[in-house]
Amino acid sequence: MKRLFVIATLLGAAPAMADEGMWTYNNFPSAKVKEKYGFEPSQQWLDNVRLSSARLAGGCSASFVSANGLVMTNHHCARGCIDQLSTAKKDYIANGFYAKTQGEETQCPAMEINQLVKITDVTETLNKATQGLTGKKYADTLKAKMSELEQACSAGNAKARCDVVTLYQGGQYNLYEYKRFQDVRLVMAPEHAIAFFGGDPDNFEFPRYDLDVTFLRVYEDGKPATTNNFFKWSDKGAQEGELTFISGHPGRTSRGLTIAELEFQRDVVLPKTLMTLSEMRGMLTEFGRRGAEQRRISTNLLFGVENSVKALKGRHEALLDKTFFAQKVAAEQDLRKKVEANPEMKKKYAAAWDEIAKAQAQLRNIRQDLTYMENGGGLSSTLFQVARTLVRGAEELPKANGERLREFNQANVPALEAQLFSPAPVYPELEIARLTFGLTKMREELGSDHPFVKKVLGKESPEKLAARLVKGTKLRDVKVRQALYKGGKAAIAASKDPMIQLAVAVDPDMRAIRKTYEENVESVIRKNSELVAKSKFEIYGTNQYPDATFSLRLSYGAVKGYSENGKQVSPITQMAGTFEHATGEEPFALPKSWLKNEKALDGTTPMNFVSTNDIIGGNSGSPVINKDAEIVGIVFDGNIQSLGGEYGFDESVNRSVSVHSQAIIESLTKIYGATRLLEELRPGSTKLPPVKASPAK
Repeated sequence: MKRLFVIATLLGAAPAMADEGMWTYNNFPSAKVKEKYGFEPSQQWLDNVRLSSARLAGGCSASFVSANGLVMTNHHCARGCIDQLSTAKKDYIANGFYAKTQGEETQCPAMEINQLVKITDVTETLNKATQGLTGKKYADTLKAKMSELEQACSAGNAKARCDVVTLYQGGQYNLYEYKRFQDVRLVMAPEHAIAFFGGDPDNFEFPRYDLDVTFLRVYEDGKPATTNNFFKWSDKGAQEGELTFISGHPGRTSRGLTIAELEFQRDVVLPKTLMTLSEMRGMLTEFGRRGAEQRRISTNLLFGVENSVKALKGRHEALLDKTFFAQKVAAEQDLRKKVEANPEMKKKYAAAWDEIAKAQAQLRNIRQDLTYMENGGGLSSTLFQVARTLVRGAEELPKANGERLREFNQANVPALEAQLFSPAPVYPELEIARLTFGLTKMREELGSDHPFVKKVLGKESPEKLAARLVKGTKLRDVKVRQALYKGGKAAIAASKDPMIQLAVAVDPDMRAIRKTYEENVESVIRKNSELVAKSKFEIYGTNQYPDATFSLRLSYGAVKGYSENGKQVSPITQMAGTFEHATGEEPFALPKSWLKNEKALDGTTPMNFVSTNDIIGGNSGSPVINKDAEIVGIVFDGNIQSLGGEYGFDESVNRSVSVHSQAIIESLTKIYGATRLLEELRPGSTKLPPVKASPAK
């Protein structure tokens, strides 16, 4: 470990100190910001920043940066779209993409962007509905009420998405209403070589020299959407010591988990997951060596796997740190002593920690079945997931909304259909390789005598079954999917498609293990985590932030360096350093466009920078703004010390890593000649015709 955690920031209960916290917009500590930095965000300021922020439904953040629906995010967040639009002849991942005219902006096959328009506290409603309930009755009632609230919120509006967000491990519930944009088009993406300069060796490190940025545009009714709230561009960009805000969608933190839950992560989940991902990395690396096309179609998946390996390794090291873990244990013991000392609180909350521990023991017993059956670890194939969605859709959609599996709630159907009918390419050779890997791991982990393994494999080897399924299915054809979806149960029952037949055969087994998990584990943890959270509220108050849940959060901090191994790390790198670190060999090989224009660039232009803002995975693509709500950068990473941020925050070394806004302008101007884009970002800088409408491609 390269860091030590500060005990006060790890209690998961006491008010946050320093620049710690990924805060919800309806509980942002504006007064605390003023106390430290002299600026107090007003409600109007917060509302504008919230509406100028965006979420990529696949797991990243973004921002609106013009009145014409222009969206900025990371290159690695938009890789799926860029990859899906690429072909062997037009490799936009390798060579980049720029739409010189609005008519050249190309629609992403499977992308949705969300804008948070309203937050409603529904805690009282849900608590009243579940009062006095436990076990299955509690879980069923809670899910049904959540579905009811989400359905009433969207009210059949296909452009609305509503999610009940669980905060403070169930201590609070908020209803988030989003505006959905499903027509998203690619505007500009640099080459992979500069967007991920340094590759895996530099991932989660600093200094960095990346241009990890991509521009998209959202459309409505075939026209660029009008966005009244958007971030303007700063003239100077991030300055050392400057107050910065990051508005984004951190995926998940575990700072409020109990010791029993953390032990399960440390001893079981993380080691097993890291082993599997490492093996998958080897499989994908071998696959990419088969040829240029195999490398192209597998690179995106390999990128994700390598990123996950490094991130999870950092989290595991944090939990293995004895000093850190002892601090977490001490914090929980202190909280429990306070509960035990109050007779009324003891009666309400004291048993919660033990109940969670029992549920974790149950989870240990079913983890492998859950992983390789319901969670898709064994049948790791895009085409199988399509088949299972079709099979389950035929079963779930005729039911009353509150009785369906959560993913089939009416509020989720538009997004589900968009994914199901996406024209994104599926590559058979890669599907066979992935499915072979998953089936092999399933047989290895569950054992060849396991009933599920026997049902899936029969007498076939993983390789032969994977090849037969992928080569025999027709589900690559979107029209086939649409016909099966429309035909419902009758069409599914009559289908001879091998993927559909397999999904039908194994769905009862998958549902059974899911039912066991939801009733014996999830419901117990959810109910008792709610009690733990309420005990914290009673003891420490509500002046604290909840764990990240891939819901919109705002963090504050400053552009500031840090000390590592006795050396001071400067907070800002320069463009000249990019060329100094280039070796000509991957992953330190610059694209031709950069080498060609090196002399035209101002080498002193800031390239990347770090700040003390508290972030986690999911914040990728988040805008970094100043007190005037102007873009000064875009988050693309955290430093290696930030990986333990899953469980705690240490302002002395935790840093977010961002592309400097000036680097974006300098490269768009002198390398890519993106004058049309520059005019949108900085109106008046060039003279260009207004953006016009065009049909989707």
